[in-house]
Parts: sequence; C-alpha cells; structure tokens
Amino acid sequence: MKIVVGLGNPGRQYEATRHNVGFDTLRLLAEQHGAEPPKAKFESYVAEATIAGQRALLVWPQTYMNRSGRAVRAATTFYKTALEDLLIICDDLALDVGRLRMRAKGSSGGQNGLKDVAQQLGDEAYHRLRIGVGPLPDGRDAADFVLGRFAPKERELVDVAIADAAAAAACWASEGVTAAMNKFNQLGA
Repeated sequence: MKIVVGLGNPGRQYEATRHNVGFDTLRLLAEQHGAEPPKAKFESYVAEATIAGQRALLVWPQTYMNRSGRAVRAATTFYKTALEDLLIICDDLALDVGRLRMRAKGSSGGQNGLKDVAQQLGDEAYHRLRIGVGPLPDGRDAADFVLGRFAPKERELVDVAIADAAAAAACWASEGVTAAMNKFNQLGA
C-alpha cells in the first residue's frame, strides 16, 4: 500500500491558502484516480484509490499542520508501510510560487509539518514533494504569510503546480522517486 499525505489545516478558513496546497493536490489526485469518498480514520480523512495500478491511501491529516506526524504515524503503523512507500506533499516558503521539488529524504527545511512527521516517525528518510509558495516578503511574518491566500497571478501558477504535483505523485507511485524527481523537479515558475 502506497500512502500519499497532503499536509494542510482543516476548516473552511484555511481553504485555498498557501499552507493548504498539499490538501489541494491530494483532492485533485483523488478526483483524477476515482478515489472512494473520504472517511474519518487516523485523525484524518482517508480515501483509497488506484494510482497507476498501485493501491494507494490518500491521507488529509485533521491535526493541523504542526501535528501532522501523529496522523502519518497512525496510518503507516496500521498498514506497516515502509518509508519508501510514503509520500508527503506540502508547501515550501523557500521555493518560488509554483516550483516543485521532490526529494527521497532530507531535513524539514523549516516546514513544521515535515518536522513533526520526522519526529513521529523517528526518521527523515521518507519521500516528500514540496510546492513553492514563496518567497516570504521582507518584513512579513512567516505564519501569517502561509495562512494567507495567493494573489491572482500567483494563483494561476499554483493551479498549474498543483496539477503538476498530482502528476508527480502518480509518477512516484508507478515509477518511483528517482523518475519523479527527474521529470518534475525542473517544473514551475
């Protein structure tokens, strides 16, 4: 079982914010691959789908970004999922709006959701797909910025990035992390 987790914050007030591009990507992936309706499990909403012939569990943690690791740990423990079968999709302030970066492992890079996932799993060797939402403007508070919405021109770039991220996740499921990195890391603004 592949597990694809989109990070974000639950609630209507966070919809379409920079911090919720992981949720948005997962929603598109679910639509594209005929996922079942989501149900509550693992402090998340989860839905099963078949992506490129692979059985996949799509996970939207409902624990808020900074506590996403609890939901990830619960799902991976239940399914006995190896780290190479786990993909986390999240926002990244260090990347320009619309850029994608897939990695096989690495640090959180200051992203608190990834930091909590690593703490809960006791390992940073899980796959991650970052979607650029930055850069952080001078003088802006990072927490405030990521909870804000995109400007109209940025929204266009992000919509393309979300579609590319969904394609990257499907490529990851079928061809592996190296193929997905080679095909999608150069994409974006």
